[in-house]
Amino acid sequence: MSEQEQTNKPNDGQLQLTRHDLTASFWRSGFLQGSWNYERVQNIGFCFQMEPTIKRLYGGDKKETAKAMKRHLTFMQTTPVMSSLIGGVMMAMEQQRANGEDVEDTMIQSLKVAMMGPLAGVGDPIYWATIRPVLGAFAASLALSGMGVVGPLVFFVVWNAIRLASRWYFQKLGYEQGLNVMHDLSGNLLQKFTLGASILGMFILGALVPRWTKVNMPLVISKVTANGHTTVTTLQDIFDQLMPGLAPLLLTFFCIWLLRKKVNAVWIIFILFALGIVGYMFHIFG
Repeated sequence: MSEQEQTNKPNDGQLQLTRHDLTASFWRSGFLQGSWNYERVQNIGFCFQMEPTIKRLYGGDKKETAKAMKRHLTFMQTTPVMSSLIGGVMMAMEQQRANGEDVEDTMIQSLKVAMMGPLAGVGDPIYWATIRPVLGAFAASLALSGMGVVGPLVFFVVWNAIRLASRWYFQKLGYEQGLNVMHDLSGNLLQKFTLGASILGMFILGALVPRWTKVNMPLVISKVTANGHTTVTTLQDIFDQLMPGLAPLLLTFFCIWLLRKKVNAVWIIFILFALGIVGYMFHIFG
């Protein structure tokens, strides 16, 4: 570490966070929900994430350190991955405050609250409703195709690579841009990004439906004998002639319809079990 990083004072004499501080906050952001509570939700984890910044900027002043800790023990709730962006902005504001700029406690808290909702609205559909299910479906298809442990390994490696890369990039973006991030949040950039990610996720899931969803319907519809050769037409043949993979697609749409009707996922599983058992009893499903 250079002498400048050790003293943390550039040539102009102002306090500045080092790469070590940024790295420490990055790793700590992974424990955002390590001490979750019903009153202020993720506040303890977020304060833990901000601790390297607070110690660097106010370490020599116990009073200011206590004030900073209290500022970041207020209510906090957002998508865990997106907390790094909020953390980066808070780090920039705390640095400005430590260098004597007019940054009030209420300004820091108000900005944090203002960012929680929009970022949660972006992070949930992208990470929890798109990337993670798509990776899970892809990994499941690998396991079903006989690749065994490769599926879970692919999911573990790719998901964590995306998650960690996003955390580092968002923290870096928030720290470098500071208050300028709010201009992006107030525009349509994040909404367009969310829409694009959702469309891509639905496209990939649609491609995976016929691969890992199998519906076999051996019910005989007709038998035609000509020149000593019997041609048997099953219900599966009819569906395949209309469109290959139509039955799995209809089953998927049926599950989506049930989810939109607020039917619990556990009940949907039981419904599928019942359909399979009854269909097998009447020789509709094989």
